[in-house]
Amino acid sequence: MKIDDINVRVYTIALSNLVSAVTQSLNQRHEHVSVTRSRRRNKNENFVGSVRGRQAPSCTPRQAQSQSYFAFSYYEGNLVSATSYCDKTSNGWSRDATVRNWSCFSANKTTEVTPRVTKMLTPLRTHHQTYRNDHEMIERINSKQSSWTAKAYPEHEKYTVMEMGQRMGGLRSVPYNSPSPAAATPEQKARVSLLPKNFDWRDVEGVNYLAPVRDQGGCGSCYVFASMAMIESRIRIKTHNQRQDVFSTQDVVSCSMLSQGCDGGFSYLIAGRYAEDQGIVAEECNPYTGKVRKFKDDPCNTDSSCARTFVSDYEYLGGYYGACNEEKMLQALVEKGPLAVAYAVYDDFPNYDGGIYHHTGERNIFNPLEVSGRRKEEGNIGNMRNEQMEPKYVNHAVLLVGYGEDEITGEKFWTLKNSWSDSWGEDGYFRIRRGTNECAIESMAVDITAIP
Repeated sequence: MKIDDINVRVYTIALSNLVSAVTQSLNQRHEHVSVTRSRRRNKNENFVGSVRGRQAPSCTPRQAQSQSYFAFSYYEGNLVSATSYCDKTSNGWSRDATVRNWSCFSANKTTEVTPRVTKMLTPLRTHHQTYRNDHEMIERINSKQSSWTAKAYPEHEKYTVMEMGQRMGGLRSVPYNSPSPAAATPEQKARVSLLPKNFDWRDVEGVNYLAPVRDQGGCGSCYVFASMAMIESRIRIKTHNQRQDVFSTQDVVSCSMLSQGCDGGFSYLIAGRYAEDQGIVAEECNPYTGKVRKFKDDPCNTDSSCARTFVSDYEYLGGYYGACNEEKMLQALVEKGPLAVAYAVYDDFPNYDGGIYHHTGERNIFNPLEVSGRRKEEGNIGNMRNEQMEPKYVNHAVLLVGYGEDEITGEKFWTLKNSWSDSWGEDGYFRIRRGTNECAIESMAVDITAIP
């Protein structure tokens, strides 16, 4: 989007009035049904979730150089059915580089974009049933391949099918258009050839830079846990473990207008925009409950006296959504630290016990978890595009901490930190195939710069 293509209305407000002003303008929790989740390479096509560092017509040149804008694209409806208007934004907010001077703004594109109707085909009738382990599926997984092993987790059966779906990403984390990894350049391949064959931030010359594995419960807050885990590890690396923070995930789930609570969300917005604009607090400032506020007007329970930690920059790895690939992930992981990543979760994944995971194609007959993922064009209704959602999968966010190759088979893998407690998988971690974009694992890594 070129800033010249929009009309921007800016209203300067005092910082003390920011929260109430933004709350009034964003009077419902926003889904990303109409928003491209990152910057696009071609910015003339649609609005993106964040318009950063671009000059507004009403700003002076000096203000424009340091001004940062954020707004959601406008939509009407809900998670099940929504109409997206991609040629205008909801009321958003803007700030300067000091994060002290704030404004409100809204924007309209001068060239109209046809509204789009999107509907989710979600199997609601099974969502309140108790989740059941499929022992026959587990046997099939273990008999058809030897790369990884599966087992039944009795603790999964304390959740409903809906809660397990939340645990694996949430309905609002459905990937609409996951990109393929960008082609690696000869320069990228040359740089990664110099990296070690195996690497893990849990053991860098005997030092561990990761916080303990946590458990998100039945709340779809994996995107928050991955975000906090990335910032925790980056702070530990920068301070040589002098700071060993554990940050509050509940603060984001309950209090951030950039999150979707327990319904899933985006690490790009939390580890990025929220941590840059508002900062994050220690766990004790708002301990985790895995529950959202009952009413949107209920007060936030975060201790306002707590100090906040910020990030200074964030991006999808490579600079835009679709620029990620294995080589960039390897280099950023070693040189900067762990990365928040997202990938597709299928029925067989919750039963992972150990080894190098790949999707086997097996499905749980009792409670299939593949819901509402792929768009299917259904033609136009009047002057609106109508789209239906075909059943596919949810997106789960985790922390990438290492990589390596199996000593016996030579199979390449990534090592990732999950948020399902240390009793799951390999002490709370898992490995997944590397170099083949298994489950879209190499498509959407998020990178940040933490301020220690």
